[in-house]
Amino acid sequence: QVQLVESGGGSVQAGGSLRLSCTVSGVTISKFFMGWFRQYPGKEREGVAHISTGGTTLYADSVKGQFTISQDNAKNTVYLQMNSLKPEDTAMYYCAAAWGWAGLNSAAYTYWGQGTQVTVSS
Repeated sequence: QVQLVESGGGSVQAGGSLRLSCTVSGVTISKFFMGWFRQYPGKEREGVAHISTGGTTLYADSVKGQFTISQDNAKNTVYLQMNSLKPEDTAMYYCAAAWGWAGLNSAAYTYWGQGTQVTVSS
């Protein structure tokens, strides 16, 4: 059974940084295309970042230069480094796994974590 567990969320002041982690169990992460999404209350999930099995990355325009996605196959974990955080980055963040290229399209992902809350205060 594939499971994704996010951690690392919390409260931070504007300008601060957080690193989210997503640990995968049940399947080696090297087989997956991984993504990070965020969801505002009452809104649909939006793609933030994606990393392919070959290490190619893709970012939403809103986070380019601010967020960095990476993965550690030895730890079966994908990360989202978030710098220069702004109040508008406040959201629930989810990681997701896909068997093929999925980009920032949430419908293309098969497995999802339970989410971790990020709150940025001004």
